[in-house]
Amino acid sequence: MYLCDLHIHTNYCDGADTPEEIVLEAIQKGMSRIGFSAHSYTYFDESYCIKKDKIQAYKDEISQLKEKYNDKIEILCGIEQDFYSNERADGYDYVIGSVHYLKTGDKFIPIDLSADCLTNAVRKYYNGDFYKIAEDYFSTVAKIKNAQIIGHFDLITKFNEGFCLFDESDERYVNAYKNALDMLLKQDVIFEINTGAISRGFKNEPYPSRVILDYIRKNGGKTILSSDCHKKEALMINFDKYQSWVF
Repeated sequence: MYLCDLHIHTNYCDGADTPEEIVLEAIQKGMSRIGFSAHSYTYFDESYCIKKDKIQAYKDEISQLKEKYNDKIEILCGIEQDFYSNERADGYDYVIGSVHYLKTGDKFIPIDLSADCLTNAVRKYYNGDFYKIAEDYFSTVAKIKNAQIIGHFDLITKFNEGFCLFDESDERYVNAYKNALDMLLKQDVIFEINTGAISRGFKNEPYPSRVILDYIRKNGGKTILSSDCHKKEALMINFDKYQSWVF
């Protein structure tokens, strides 16, 4: 079984457990490598991210845990860097590049907060056109730079199970994600197969969709499994089911 997980959140941001509690759980599960990926600080929304004055403490604690458990497990210190974060992303072992917001004027619209929030934003800022917000989303994802891993590439589908909001086979949607993939694949990034929305009850399969994964595969892309873990019990969740998807 795949025994590595690099998308893990702790109580430094919106996770439930301390880093050491996560490490102990990982050791108990026989994992070979874990990576912490706190949400980068976003000045316009502090509700979920690491606080600015805690960034160094986060780095220091992960460094201490690396030393303390170096004979049991490999520990990496990463960051999930939101596209609109102003914080520097250097000094980490790796960076997950993600888009959690879209910017309209001076407003930052969270796209994964709730179905109601997303639907209201589409009505207010996109004239009710879900394909327009999808185009905006993917054009933003395409601009991610200096990340080794692309986080939940099609996060815009979080509340679209069963195509309840829009048709993911629509030409406008397909062209939007293909244009983004064509840009990102030039950077030799890794796309995560993210099982987090399954464990939280929003989706029945991981991000990205199988159709998108087929496009990534055909164009020479690479993938890695990640749990987007927010509590220790979710480490490697559903990895046994989806490890055959990794390429």
